Amino acid sequence: MSKTSDSDKTEASETSSVEQYLVKDPERFALNMARMIEQAGKAASAWAQPREKGEARDHVAEPMTDMVKTFSKLTEYWLADPQRALEAQTRLFSGYMGVWAGAVQRLGGDADAEPQNPVQPERGDRRFQDPEWAKNAFFDFLKQTYLVTARWASDLVEHADGLDEHTRHKAGFYVKQVTNAISPSNFILTNPEIFRETVASNGENLVRGMKMLAEDIAAGKGDLKLRQADYSRFEIGKNIAVSSGKVVGRSDVAEIIQYDPTTETVLKRPLLICPPWINKFYILDLNPEKSFIRWAVDQGHTVFVISWINPDERHGTKGWEAYIREGLQYGLDIVEKTTGENEVNAIGYCVGGTLLAAALALLAQEGDHRIRSATFFTTQVDFTYAGDLKVFVDEEQIAALEQAMSEKGFLDGTKMATAFNMLRSGDLIWPYVINNYMRGKDPLPFDLLYWNADSTRMSAANHSYYLRNCYLENNLANGRMELAGRTVSLADITIPVYNLASKEDHIAPAKSVFLGCRYFGGDVQYVMAGSGHIAGVVNPPGLKKYQYWTGGQPEGAFEDWVTAAAEHPGSWWPHWQKWIEARDDKRVPAREPGKHLKTLGNAPGDYVRTRV
Repeated sequence: MSKTSDSDKTEASETSSVEQYLVKDPERFALNMARMIEQAGKAASAWAQPREKGEARDHVAEPMTDMVKTFSKLTEYWLADPQRALEAQTRLFSGYMGVWAGAVQRLGGDADAEPQNPVQPERGDRRFQDPEWAKNAFFDFLKQTYLVTARWASDLVEHADGLDEHTRHKAGFYVKQVTNAISPSNFILTNPEIFRETVASNGENLVRGMKMLAEDIAAGKGDLKLRQADYSRFEIGKNIAVSSGKVVGRSDVAEIIQYDPTTETVLKRPLLICPPWINKFYILDLNPEKSFIRWAVDQGHTVFVISWINPDERHGTKGWEAYIREGLQYGLDIVEKTTGENEVNAIGYCVGGTLLAAALALLAQEGDHRIRSATFFTTQVDFTYAGDLKVFVDEEQIAALEQAMSEKGFLDGTKMATAFNMLRSGDLIWPYVINNYMRGKDPLPFDLLYWNADSTRMSAANHSYYLRNCYLENNLANGRMELAGRTVSLADITIPVYNLASKEDHIAPAKSVFLGCRYFGGDVQYVMAGSGHIAGVVNPPGLKKYQYWTGGQPEGAFEDWVTAAAEHPGSWWPHWQKWIEARDDKRVPAREPGKHLKTLGNAPGDYVRTRV
């Protein structure tokens, strides 16, 4: 009786590995390829027809031109010094040789051998989790070559000391986009999992995927509207944004919602929330378990929320002053008429917080002191370290954007949504491209991604003012912002401030928020939550997730503050509540909406239902 040799086992294993990539039913596979091509034709038609009718225009050339210019500057830096260029080429060649040596070692018969100094994906990179990326010599070679190339390209940017900071920032961003796009995980024949699924289903996954692609291009009216969740499972006012309340005011740019009390007594000072208009307010009211609005009501706040209009051609000239007068200040008027109170606690979230800060500086000069405390959620007032969104901001890009907005009077919501998705393309774009269009699978229902896809337009005057005064010129921090004929200063804001940042925020980095604290004229409580721009804010105590840090005055270096800060488990919400009550904890009988003003409908109102 003979024993099976190691070489026989290896050969059998390799044969089994190869067989899973061989088409078993060529006739059915060919039929599905024909069906896929038919669906591809529909996708092409969905893309072409709006352009033939003049309903859609391509704006791809503008960002592509900027990317080419940026890469040209990067290339020029490295080629300007022959020695520097040679060293860069040598590093890349050395990396390739290491990968090649490992591949030869495996092909030499030792399939299980670990190559010397293998390149490993970064922690949290989920693209290469399938076992075949490590077991199969071909896919392992592709993965290693890709990782070597991607890291080499990233290093080129990191060590380009001769580039100005803005150009280097853009180069790093564009390199990340390109390397994410060319990953072997994004292509059918170089992704073992997709390859196997395609063979196993005889290509039916590709037929479904191409059908979904055609549907998403049609839904985007000629542009790809990438679906990130099963949106059909959600309806605003039914199972999302369901906290009970009434619309108690409506202007051209905002509805004011007052929520029904759940306690017998409430804090004397009402709470007015100014959310961003780049997304919709119900991120703070996704569902009863995650709702900050509901939680605040349960703590005894009389909660009012500004629900911004989804602007169209009529709102093209509505700038920041209009949003202050017809949104924030109008909200204060409604609060006072409804409750009789002229002292209010206010919250601003993201750009809504930036607007609140500018408005507070303006109102301080005008003698309107109704807001007695201000809370900022992941809000920047100093845009020196404003994160990856600065990539899209320079004079040339803003001028091009203003020209595009002038045609309709607004920036289409999908453009801003795409920009935000690009900030985390590895999480918010490519996984869905693979799942939807290659695997042919419907995405799962997810309330957060439903909200993320419910994009809003930006009025031309508003968006232009924001980009120029904040991102490009940093006028608010530098005391140069002009509103209502006045030059406003954050130093005029002397009320108490609770300034919340999130540790992993890529939109309003924690360091940027920290540095903004120095400009306020009163006491500032800086708090840093765990997680990012959304999860760090929307973190109910009941979930017992993440953590937050508190420390001394937000002075000196951000890194020193973090080192000395005290870490606390769970949500920051109760900490904020104690801070609010320390300012004024007087209580009065609960206030019902509609007692002093005629209501205009039930929450969440009409403005929030307008979809792009």
